Amino acid sequence: MLISYKDLQPDTLNNLIESFILREGTDYGEMEFSLSEKTENVLQQLKEGSVVIQYSQLSESVTLIHKHQIEQQLNTN
Repeated sequence: MLISYKDLQPDTLNNLIESFILREGTDYGEMEFSLSEKTENVLQQLKEGSVVIQYSQLSESVTLIHKHQIEQQLNTN
């Protein structure tokens, strides 16, 4: 099930975004970005719809996922 970022409290959304960033690993680009810059970038992706919030009833967990990953999941099922 997908959840709108607008439905979450700001602190909850921020914690979810930070967890997502830390799970994604290290940047390998030429520029290093701060956590706040990365957080703002992910928030922008949520607003654009390229990243979505997914709730799993099976595992009772919430995660951020790239929209193309959901499309891949749907195509393999």
